[in-house]
Amino acid sequence: MKKYGLFLLLVTVVIGSITACETKCKKNQIGTANEDVLVVAISADFPPYEYVENNEYKGIDVEIAKAIGDKMGVEVQIKDMKFDTILGAVKSGEADIGISGISITELRKKQVDFSQSYTTTVQTIVVKEDSVIREASDLFRFGKYRRVGVQTGTTGDLYCTDDIELEGLGRVERYNAGEDAIKALVAGKIDCVVIDQEPAREFVKRNQGLKILETAYAEEEYSVAIKKGNKRLTKNINQALEELKNEGTIQKIVDKYINEKKEED
Repeated sequence: MKKYGLFLLLVTVVIGSITACETKCKKNQIGTANEDVLVVAISADFPPYEYVENNEYKGIDVEIAKAIGDKMGVEVQIKDMKFDTILGAVKSGEADIGISGISITELRKKQVDFSQSYTTTVQTIVVKEDSVIREASDLFRFGKYRRVGVQTGTTGDLYCTDDIELEGLGRVERYNAGEDAIKALVAGKIDCVVIDQEPAREFVKRNQGLKILETAYAEEEYSVAIKKGNKRLTKNINQALEELKNEGTIQKIVDKYINEKKEED
């Protein structure tokens, strides 16, 4: 009887191990925390890439994330948060990926892994129409001491901190959202805002008396942030992006929103 009981115990352990292995293996085929869901972190204050309209998340990044989910055969769950908390959410596992106009930098590469890029953009400079700042080089003139607004944690923040603040050429004012920086510019609290091109266009459209300088601050590419070391998810994300690029899906999504905004203008 004791031997029989021991045999049953061993069978139970083995079956449990097999079940656990099957669940783990299924999950690992995708690389997400939940095999049926891709949790996506965004900052929905960055039109036309991500924003809220009629209580629904919309934008280029939102549609690309959903297209990736379709390719992987999983449901996409959107989590809205402040931009400067997205990488932390990916690192901790609160989100599987971050897709919110995130550019690759050496500092960010120490925190997370990145997919191949899915679109390109430029950092632009927004000023008042009567501003004495007429081109990007005007921000780097000694003795002028510019007050530059940025969204906290963005590449605009990183660039301006290194190029302007640390060089003693001006002061960087950081805001939780790009729109807050634009409001400060309108109120005369800062001299300019450094922000990505498409959101800049949207903000200028909404606020009279502002313009975007013709010379860009910097060129960059957007990528998907993934937990460091998660090679399986990185591979699946890259495969999905490659297919979406080859099909022309990503370009169609980008064109849809960019052209829509131009028509509204």
